[in-house]
Amino acid sequence: MTDRTDAPDLARSDLLQRPPHGGATRSTTKPLIVTPTFVSRSDDSSVQRRPRDEGANAGRDGRGVMRPDRHPESVALEPDPNLAFEHWDEYWRKVHGPKFAYEEPGTSNDRVVRYDQVHRVASGPSSGFRPPYRAMVDGEGRLVGDPAARVPAYRRPSWDGFAYIAYAEEADIARTLGQEQYATRIIADERTAFRMVTREVAREYIILPSERHRDPVSLVKIHRRRPHLTRDAFQAAWLREHADLVLSKAATTHYVRRYAQLHPFGATQDDPGGETIDGISVLAFASLNDVEDYLVTVDHAAIEDAEQALADPETSEFWTAINYSVINRLVPELPTER
Repeated sequence: MTDRTDAPDLARSDLLQRPPHGGATRSTTKPLIVTPTFVSRSDDSSVQRRPRDEGANAGRDGRGVMRPDRHPESVALEPDPNLAFEHWDEYWRKVHGPKFAYEEPGTSNDRVVRYDQVHRVASGPSSGFRPPYRAMVDGEGRLVGDPAARVPAYRRPSWDGFAYIAYAEEADIARTLGQEQYATRIIADERTAFRMVTREVAREYIILPSERHRDPVSLVKIHRRRPHLTRDAFQAAWLREHADLVLSKAATTHYVRRYAQLHPFGATQDDPGGETIDGISVLAFASLNDVEDYLVTVDHAAIEDAEQALADPETSEFWTAINYSVINRLVPELPTER
């Protein structure tokens, strides 16, 4: 295979920030520090339907569109609501990702050890619409003849994805994001692409490491603890007994390629969208079908029963996403000491 690392068309590409074009620098068994930034996309939803950060969901003038439901043509990212999701999905990966990975003169992002974009897929399993999926039939077992009158309501999850950014130390967050490139121009790009983002800081425990960390599909579970538990008590039981239970199941061995827990402990700024999140599970799979098959096993039913003893199923949620590795300096990935 021809080595094109020095080719001019790769000079500003994020390909240089991950193997095989970019080199790995270190691996660790210590918990990494992660900013699990959940995002909702820029669109024409009213603020009653979806909250909006101040200044976000920007118009062409760079200021937040106050009433996007009344003026969708003012939304800078995509004025046509029929194209808004597709354009956003493309923009986040193909425009925003390379911007984040790019190092302006005098700027360094080498303290970012990993950055994945996790794009929610509506056709994948979610807590709002679980597998198995069944044919819609009438009382005689025939497919219904009036499907237009029976379209199931869409239960939109809270978020459209999340940016999964890892550092070796908490201080590295400010050292990176405090630079002018990130504090001004990347923030301006976030306000163009997103309505709202969370600002949590979490410790990452890799329970089951990935062989290559290029697994294409992620199952993301957002956990909010039961009211009788403190956050510390929830996270301790989740990290020890619950993680061991997940690893012990044959279905996990068969289907799951990676399993990580993110334990929030703070925030980089006021975070009304994320402050109630007590834990995040990220499980990687080879395909969307593998996620579906995993979720219908008796093993996962036992896992979910144990989860619901710790986390409130009414306020927690899960959904499926496509995973893109933008920056990765951690090869090989190792299990975290716990």
